[in-house]
Amino acid sequence: MGRLLTRNFCIIAHIDHGKTTLSDRLLESTGTIAEREKQDQLLDSMDLERERGITIKAHPVTMNYSAKDGQTYRLNLLDTPGHVDFSYEVSRSLAACEGAILVVDAAQGVEAQTVANVHLALKQGLTIVPVINKIDLPNADIPTVRKQLEEILAIPADEAILASAKTGLGIEEILEAIVARIPAPPVQTDEKLRNLIFDSVFDIYRGVVAYSRVFSGAMAPGQAVRLMSTGKSYEVKEVGIFTPKPLAQETLQEGDVGYFIANIKSTAEIKIGDTLTEQRNPAPEPLPGFQEIHPMVFSGIYPINTADFEHLKTAMGKLQINDSAFVYQAENSVALGYGFRCGFLGLLHMEIVQERLRREFDMDIIATYPSVVYEVAQTNGEKVEVDNPAHLPDPSVIAEIREPVVECFVMCPNENIGDMMQLILEKRGEVQNTESLDTRRVMLTAVMPLNEILVDFNDKIKSLTHGYGSMDYEYAGYRAADLVKLDMLVNSEPVDAFSSIVHRDKAEGRGRLLAAKLKEVIPQQLFQVSIQAAIGGRIIARENVSALRKNVTAKCYGGDITRKRKLLEKQKEGKKRMKAIGKVNIPQEAFIEVLKTS
Repeated sequence: MGRLLTRNFCIIAHIDHGKTTLSDRLLESTGTIAEREKQDQLLDSMDLERERGITIKAHPVTMNYSAKDGQTYRLNLLDTPGHVDFSYEVSRSLAACEGAILVVDAAQGVEAQTVANVHLALKQGLTIVPVINKIDLPNADIPTVRKQLEEILAIPADEAILASAKTGLGIEEILEAIVARIPAPPVQTDEKLRNLIFDSVFDIYRGVVAYSRVFSGAMAPGQAVRLMSTGKSYEVKEVGIFTPKPLAQETLQEGDVGYFIANIKSTAEIKIGDTLTEQRNPAPEPLPGFQEIHPMVFSGIYPINTADFEHLKTAMGKLQINDSAFVYQAENSVALGYGFRCGFLGLLHMEIVQERLRREFDMDIIATYPSVVYEVAQTNGEKVEVDNPAHLPDPSVIAEIREPVVECFVMCPNENIGDMMQLILEKRGEVQNTESLDTRRVMLTAVMPLNEILVDFNDKIKSLTHGYGSMDYEYAGYRAADLVKLDMLVNSEPVDAFSSIVHRDKAEGRGRLLAAKLKEVIPQQLFQVSIQAAIGGRIIARENVSALRKNVTAKCYGGDITRKRKLLEKQKEGKKRMKAIGKVNIPQEAFIEVLKTS
């Protein structure tokens, strides 16, 4: 099939606006799947994806459509993950298309992720086909949604197609619009192979299956190829397309989207966004936009039962084979024994990895407080990246500490705007722009530190707006801030597991909170134990665990008072000596309690 009859497109939408249902309908109406294979959320293969109703791995599929002009077109749909943690994967999947279908819920209107995804698609120069979905709902408000498309996204409202993916209404019009509006793959000047890799999965029997889009040249089994970022060479074993199931082909031509299998052992060798070219006749330069993917959020993962360490190690190895963005290295902590320091793309990614460890590998794990990667500029001009408070250099050599910031889009009902501004200020954010979406909702654009939105920001938005608020964020680089290392001392000894990097204004509050929490969980000793929060040498919060008193005079009934006094003096001496040399053993339960609630 020629290049002119091929259309590559993806579907972008906010969560729950019907993206996956729409792709199910498109597959049915083009006859790609038979009646007996029908099943909801066909392209979401993981149980976790089906339960949470989100797409985690992008999955391409090829459909053949007989249009009204009598031609048969080959349509390649790339189902992309919608969540911001995977925004790099999304941008690579978008780079493999020429157009995007933008799905907007007729009842909900434009939401936070709609805005972020449209920005991404326009950045890649895609043609956007707007679809207003769920028009069969009783509370659908089509005129308002059309107005929002024009005002917020600057997309002409008369281009919007009205549809209902559930009932199949408007599906035919969407297919015609794809053929008519989305351009064919552009002609390339030379015939050299350029193939963009936008995802990869691991198959136990065949090694790595890489999803890719051919931009120029052709690809066939037996060809010697090379990855441009690593320079490693491989031999292609099989090429093919997805009709959801993989279907082998003789060649992949320019403009095709499909998969290839070569002798690649692990997904770590393949980088998302890399360009594949021919070994003998290589392309002069790779396709633009490739960048190494860097973890943004770090957390320690430890087995609750220390005997499970090896089991956890195997499980992490298996997870990493399928998820090249997840990194881990062994570390050991005085408190929790042996475990791993893990890097994730964002919060959702972290939740999913932890959930998969618990579910697929049956692991009991405890995760420490998530932290972000700080850039530390030293007085000698060097720059270091710090992901663990323990590795922070001495304060005397630090010129400044920079923290990652994000641009945050928050949507909320009009009546909650005050509470929302308050929350953003509490989290050290700055509101840069407010914009009315319709009569009921506003969108706030704010710049905020990433570590402030790690734990409870989304939950707080939901509780303040009674579930009507939504948020999305894009990374916006690093900026300097007044950050300090907060240490917790138990009996004047620092405990590494409780150290954290916090903003100076928030250090005292967090120190008091942790000290109070530790006071509850540290068992009483025979001497008084002090729990202190400190920044460098300065103590900012303190709690005491009072001493247990053993009754040494119990054996004296009556008699001379001096006998009792002598025993009490002896006890006092003993306590003094014990306080000087006594060690406080913090039980593991205490760590688990504190880390769970922090």
